[in-house]
Amino acid sequence: MNPTDIHHPDYFHKVVDCQWACPAHTPVPEYIRLIAAGRYSDAYMINWESNVFPGVLGRTCDRPCEPACRRGRVEENNGEKPEPVAICRLKRVAADFKDDIRGRLPKAPARKNGKRIALIGAGPASLTVARDLAPLGYQITLFDGDQRAGGMIRTQIPRFRLPESVIDEEVGYILDIGVDFRGGNRIDSLKQLLAAKYDAVFVGTGAPRGRDLEIPGRKEAAANIHIGIDWLSSVSFGHIDKIGRRVIVLGGGNTAMDCCRSSKRLGGEDVKVIVRSGFGEMKASPWEKEDAQHENIPILNYLVPLEFTHKNGRLTGVRFEKVKAEYDVKGRRKLSPTGEPAVHHECDDVLVAVGQENAFPWIERDIGIEFNDWGMPVVDKVTMQSSLPHVFFGGDAAFGPKNIIWAVAHGHDAAISIDKLCHGEDVSVRPPPMVTLASQKMGIHEWSYDNDISGDERYKVPLKDQRIALKNIKVEVELGFDPKLALAEAGRCLNCDVQTVFAPRLCIECDACVDICPMDCITFTSNGDETDLRTRLNAPAHNLTQDLYVSDALKTGRIMAKDEDVCLHCGLCAERCPTGAWDMQKFLLDMTPAGPGCRNKPQRKAA
Repeated sequence: MNPTDIHHPDYFHKVVDCQWACPAHTPVPEYIRLIAAGRYSDAYMINWESNVFPGVLGRTCDRPCEPACRRGRVEENNGEKPEPVAICRLKRVAADFKDDIRGRLPKAPARKNGKRIALIGAGPASLTVARDLAPLGYQITLFDGDQRAGGMIRTQIPRFRLPESVIDEEVGYILDIGVDFRGGNRIDSLKQLLAAKYDAVFVGTGAPRGRDLEIPGRKEAAANIHIGIDWLSSVSFGHIDKIGRRVIVLGGGNTAMDCCRSSKRLGGEDVKVIVRSGFGEMKASPWEKEDAQHENIPILNYLVPLEFTHKNGRLTGVRFEKVKAEYDVKGRRKLSPTGEPAVHHECDDVLVAVGQENAFPWIERDIGIEFNDWGMPVVDKVTMQSSLPHVFFGGDAAFGPKNIIWAVAHGHDAAISIDKLCHGEDVSVRPPPMVTLASQKMGIHEWSYDNDISGDERYKVPLKDQRIALKNIKVEVELGFDPKLALAEAGRCLNCDVQTVFAPRLCIECDACVDICPMDCITFTSNGDETDLRTRLNAPAHNLTQDLYVSDALKTGRIMAKDEDVCLHCGLCAERCPTGAWDMQKFLLDMTPAGPGCRNKPQRKAA
């Protein structure tokens, strides 16, 4: 193998599994260390720079960082299933305990740059674009059909998960930069908006239409059959404050979990979720399913709805076919009838949460925006640009339903593209990230960070007493970590961004690092191709998604090969090394935002 180029920005970034997995590339270990030090405001600002909504995401994020967490794969004998660091809940800690940070936020310059940008839909993607561009002098106009900004954050996430005060605070930070928010102003024609000659337009309207279920009885019992996301919006705005005693929720995603838990708080006594797939195949996040079950809401699987039953125009229940999962030789699943009699579940109301889809009736098809066979705009996945060069899409409006953190990432990418477009540059040329590597050595055996490995299991977030929580839909269920619990959970972080950096010219091949490594991830051996080398390490490296760190040839002709997958970043190799060939260096990656740093060439002043 060729020696590893550790100066490539992606190399150590990939080793920081949580940051690599985060669509917004939040520097997770950095802010967790700040939380451990009680520097909550600093931790909040690090989050705010990358993910924009720390308080919101600390409660609602889909947590792609946590399955990637190294902690979940290196622990031994610590529970049946080792659990990752509670990254999401620690983010909330920074938001809950920060000081007043308004003085640290950017402000719009008094002198604008002359460029006008229209943002359609005031959800997380558009708000991120506004946050990135307003401080650069762009004149931002944000349109939304609702009177208050926030999009799906405000309309579809129940208050018992996300208090309105948190939304108001973090949306307000952005609007206060100098954004012209025009609430209650729905855009019904993109062609008409384009006639206003904006320099760029960003579409962040989400996936506003819930899929319906057209089976027999749908029309006859329509009064008590509700589309899940529309029903949640009506609850959020106070238009609906009760539901029938017996409720069936159809669907297995996070919307279904919000529907069933909301129903429980609005008078539903017999609430159940019924899903056509198996429990493990449900799209809902594992913790969302756990929360529903914790509130004694049963989830029934492998039942396909056949008919809404009704009597005298009133819904009486749903009839289901029992199915089973069968798999072909390629592992593809097919649901087949079991042949058992149909099952009937009585109910007073049904909430249909079987998926969401985009609706673009307001975008004319003769203005140059190309749509695919599924009615979705054709959008570049890097630049977020449509086939009409100055129109960009992001969030659910670009690629269908995902989650808030993806919408934020799209917003950052679109802001870069808009900034480059407005400066006459090629939007496909993307700015490199800013990277620093700094040694953490303070003494021969002393580091500037705590490198002790905690053996603690993941700490549980305290919950509100159910007797109180289930009586009021606005009472937040999760109480969050207090500072003591936050410190303990932060101690579980392995500091994966503090990298083991090897200097082959200093190595005397004494094998001291090999002897002391608790994970057997360092090997001195002859070189070879990667497939061969992975089998000859002290502990075979089977995870091909993580690289091997391979050195230049040493004096004996051997090379050092280290498996990045299971390294604990404990620093024992660097402490034990008699020559300083190993060093612990903190890797910090900051994604280059919209602004001068993202541009390719210096701008000439007008003559």
